[in-house]
Amino acid sequence: MKISHVAMWVSDLEKMRLFYSEYCGAQSGKKYTNPAKGFESYFLSFADGARLELMKSNLVEAVPERQYRGIAHFAFSAGSEDEVNLLTSVFSKGGFLVLDGPRWTGDGYYESVIQDPEGNKIEITI
Repeated sequence: MKISHVAMWVSDLEKMRLFYSEYCGAQSGKKYTNPAKGFESYFLSFADGARLELMKSNLVEAVPERQYRGIAHFAFSAGSEDEVNLLTSVFSKGGFLVLDGPRWTGDGYYESVIQDPEGNKIEITI
């Protein structure tokens, strides 16, 4: 088996689509809208075949800014230590919060952790 896609509820669908397209290299599919359910979404595809579904509904409430059970973060592989450093700088200069790193972790990963526009944690790793 392989993971087909990961889905994320968002508040600002267009802002999030632009973030993942411009900063993470995703290609956006067409917007899907279901007016009867108040639902909109985009599938974003990455070069390696991974996909991210961004979803918005007026029935979904924001999660308080605290850790909760479920997905804690997802990670993008940059390919090298230099690329992790470069991408961390690009996100920082773009106004996105760098939560940690770049650094070597105790379990052998070189990473930084940033937040997307809605506070989701993203690891940038080798």
